[in-house]
Amino acid sequence: MPAVSMVLDPVNVDALIGEISDDLNDTANPPDLDALAARAKGALRFNVGDARLYSLIGEIEYRQGKKDDAYALFDQARRLSKTEIHALQRSIGHSIEIGDLSKAVNELDTLLRRWPDQFPAVAEGLPAMLSNPDGYHAVLASIAAGAPWRASLFSALGKTRPGLDFANQLLLDLVGSGAPPKSSELSSVITGYIAQKEYEEAYRLFLFSLTDDQRKLGGYVFNSTFEPGYGGKPFDWQVRDQSGLEVTFVTSQDAVEGEGGATVRFLDTPVKNTALQQYIELPPGSYRISLVASGRNLKLPKELFWTIRCVGSVGEIARFNIPEGTFNRQSLSQEFSVGPDVCPMQLLRLETAAIADSWRFRYIGTLVMHKLNIERISP
Repeated sequence: MPAVSMVLDPVNVDALIGEISDDLNDTANPPDLDALAARAKGALRFNVGDARLYSLIGEIEYRQGKKDDAYALFDQARRLSKTEIHALQRSIGHSIEIGDLSKAVNELDTLLRRWPDQFPAVAEGLPAMLSNPDGYHAVLASIAAGAPWRASLFSALGKTRPGLDFANQLLLDLVGSGAPPKSSELSSVITGYIAQKEYEEAYRLFLFSLTDDQRKLGGYVFNSTFEPGYGGKPFDWQVRDQSGLEVTFVTSQDAVEGEGGATVRFLDTPVKNTALQQYIELPPGSYRISLVASGRNLKLPKELFWTIRCVGSVGEIARFNIPEGTFNRQSLSQEFSVGPDVCPMQLLRLETAAIADSWRFRYIGTLVMHKLNIERISP
């Protein structure tokens, strides 16, 4: 309560700054800027080295239309404290406004290293920075050097259509740097393209991100044998946090009895929704999906099944159930079709039919999926 603090201690600079800031931010009652400026300047006599006061006076003069004086005060605040938050924010906007994009990026880097939670406040200035060659190369240099706000940058750019183009180009340019694209950054941009329904761009970026070894796992289902160490991106296996079960990928060399693949162990609890999924892109035609799996004492009270759905649609185009009980390397398959111009991208998902976490329906046992494959059987 700044007002109470000021009564108790009239020279309490923290309380004074808080009270003046509250008045400036009060949209219901226009502040008396001259009076606020006089109070802030009066406090300088006792706090001549406090960068916050120079920044506060600068903000008052900025609102009074004295922009040159205001920016001089913001500069003074930054000379006293390089990370004074408000002076930095105003300086970034001013640098963008006058076209000094390299300076703007350097100031942005300083701000976000000290105040990482301020990224949303400066995100709207990113398109202006990146649309200018100098600004773009300054951003690229910063993230290639390990800027801690790099992940936030790709996350923000992936949420807007204009931002996706910048993000895509940054990823391409990072390939040849000492700090190549990370899986999480690629996922942000791929997911952004999917949200914009630009499925070809999403899939192309995924293919671009693969190493030579990863390309060997390609097909209509990527990594159909569930080799560990590749998952995470939307066109690869994504393991979702799900109570009631554990999902692990192992190679045949690491698995018990040489049975590699994806192991799903149920923990004798209800299981709702999905645990494992992958986006796929099937052209129009007829297909067969097949699974080789082993079960150990499986009890599946509300069914467990693989489903293929069109992205953006609630309808299924294929489903086949996993049987209960104990079995070894059993082959399951289902034929299905993808119609022309109605399903540009699909979602392959392992899920249950449970709609509530009822303890009457507890899933028990272990499922090992050795290979899940989709093959085309006719045009």
